[in-house]
Amino acid sequence: MDLDNLKTKDNHLQGKKIVLGLSGGMDSVVLLHYLHTHFPNQLRAIHCNHHLSKHSDNWHIFCQQLCQKLNVPYKSIGFHLEKTSNIEENARKKRYFSLSCDLSKDEVLCTAHHQNDQAETLLLQLFRGSGVAGLASMPRQKTLGLGVHYRPMLGIEKQQVIDYATEHKLNWIEDDSNKDTNFRRNLLRLEVIPLLSKIYRNLTKSLARSARHQSEALKLTRELAELDIQSYNLIDTDGRLTIDTLVRLDAHRIKNVLRYQLNQLNFLAPSDKVLDQIMALLSAKVDAEPLVRWDEFEIRRYQQKLYFINTNSEKNLQKCPIQSELENLPNFSIRFRTEGQRIKLPGKNHSQSLKKVLQEANIPPWERSSLKMYYIDDELRAMERIGRMEHAD
Repeated sequence: MDLDNLKTKDNHLQGKKIVLGLSGGMDSVVLLHYLHTHFPNQLRAIHCNHHLSKHSDNWHIFCQQLCQKLNVPYKSIGFHLEKTSNIEENARKKRYFSLSCDLSKDEVLCTAHHQNDQAETLLLQLFRGSGVAGLASMPRQKTLGLGVHYRPMLGIEKQQVIDYATEHKLNWIEDDSNKDTNFRRNLLRLEVIPLLSKIYRNLTKSLARSARHQSEALKLTRELAELDIQSYNLIDTDGRLTIDTLVRLDAHRIKNVLRYQLNQLNFLAPSDKVLDQIMALLSAKVDAEPLVRWDEFEIRRYQQKLYFINTNSEKNLQKCPIQSELENLPNFSIRFRTEGQRIKLPGKNHSQSLKKVLQEANIPPWERSSLKMYYIDDELRAMERIGRMEHAD
């Protein structure tokens, strides 16, 4: 059962190693007090210093002293952001990336989002024209890094948080940017929702309930995608989608599978325009090598497969075993393929076009130019992912 009263203990956190995301605002200070009361020996706190306000360092000191007083282990993570038009979203991404990197296995990150935050998130997503995934808003629990992100107060109204802070005579800091209505969330909180609340009773509860309904619908769509993937054997062992079988589905189920796979890979959800471009890849000519790119993400088509590529992800840094064997020999060098190059593989009577060898090895065209070729005394001895070459001893 979801926690809906700060006077009861959240059994979900029993026996867990808890990490609190502590901003120093009322909500997170209330959650700190609550967690310290019920789980004092399982708790540590992390403060993210965005350095966006002239008061940022003072907020860090406040959080540090508060944790010292309660004997809660404390850590501050600092980072700097470029002043862009979407600084609120960039700050959120940077914050959660930093928190995910700090989480150990089996740790639970708790943040102080409550029912009113959920209502605001639903409206923001609605005004952006989001689909089911966006309208499901904030999940109570999801995987984050090696641990889990959990929002224990998501079923609790803001007034309950205020009452708790008043009852326990808590002190907190006020972020001056929370009054800036140039931020859309602040505009909703300070002007739009209060106006709507005069017309619709229990507005935040109703919006939070809608978010729960969307969350259930999202689970159904993802379960359908899993069924389609299994029934039609759509994804190979390398995580590529097989086009010949995918196109047997109706268009809306194809899109559902694509969204599911992108979510599984932690890719940024594509816009409708981008999704339409991805759908167009499915009907591209067989000999074409089409590409759809958004943000740092790419989808490419090659040999009736869709390849999903994160251009910012670290490349496989594991050294080729043949390189380790050859690199200490005299006159060792690494080179890369050249146009029209031919090679001779062991057991072959004649040389072959390197392009043809790479094609037969099913290596996509965009990966071929980066493959290392290992030379000794200007003689090609081996090639990454291809193997050894014929040479004279």
